[in-house]
Amino acid sequence: MFKYLRDSFARKKARRVTAKYPTRTDVFTLEQEGRIEFANWENPLIKPFVITQSMISFFRKFIPEGSLTIDIGANIGDTTVPMAIAAGREGLTLAFDPNPYVFEILKVNSTLNKEKSNIIPNNFAITKEDGEFFYNSSEASFANGGISETANNFHGKYTLQKKIQGINLEKFLNKNYKEWLEKISLIKVDVEGYDLEVLRSIENLIDQFIPVIIAECFIKATKQYKMDMFEFFSAKGYDVFYFGDFDENTVVTKIEAASEMNKNENFNFYAIKRK
Repeated sequence: MFKYLRDSFARKKARRVTAKYPTRTDVFTLEQEGRIEFANWENPLIKPFVITQSMISFFRKFIPEGSLTIDIGANIGDTTVPMAIAAGREGLTLAFDPNPYVFEILKVNSTLNKEKSNIIPNNFAITKEDGEFFYNSSEASFANGGISETANNFHGKYTLQKKIQGINLEKFLNKNYKEWLEKISLIKVDVEGYDLEVLRSIENLIDQFIPVIIAECFIKATKQYKMDMFEFFSAKGYDVFYFGDFDENTVVTKIEAASEMNKNENFNFYAIKRK
């Protein structure tokens, strides 16, 4: 009972009071990978993340060893790490998140598992044009949130005191990682309702290098917005698939029409170039 009350108070405080929380490094022993470390964030609102072999095997379906993967909206690295392990030490995983609170944990995770992965964290949002943006969250510990051009927006009432930096990904990659562009295998996008805007901003990269795309249909997105996401990929000759979780054995269903994007309120999907 005491633990329940203590944890409940900690969660209420985290929703209302901005504070930094430490990390702890957990160790997982996997069937194929062996020892894998992951830095969990001890924010009371965040459930500790568990790395599984099945999650890494899920990403291996799309990520050849030695390839480039990009995680846009990486948060603390819960998808970044398994993506990077799938790409391997000779590959490269670029992880982007503008939130300074989660970025501190993402940086820690980029230093772990160096013999099995290669992660470079970047404290930027991906935007159409380079610039500065507001960052808002529905809770004070900034466990999650999103960017906007205005201080008042649907992401929540808590606003970072300092604006965050947005960059155009295509220009960034051509300037810093041009030699890797031919090796792009997968781009994951999870940016709390701005996924389509990000996808449109990297349209040239998608057209030229044809990576697998994983994105989210945000719970607050309109029906039309979700259908527009389907049409974006359909026009490029991609097939779109709903999947239940980042798990090798997850349920996968092909989405045949734009209207089917509205069967679920919030879900992940992947898009693969049609053969």
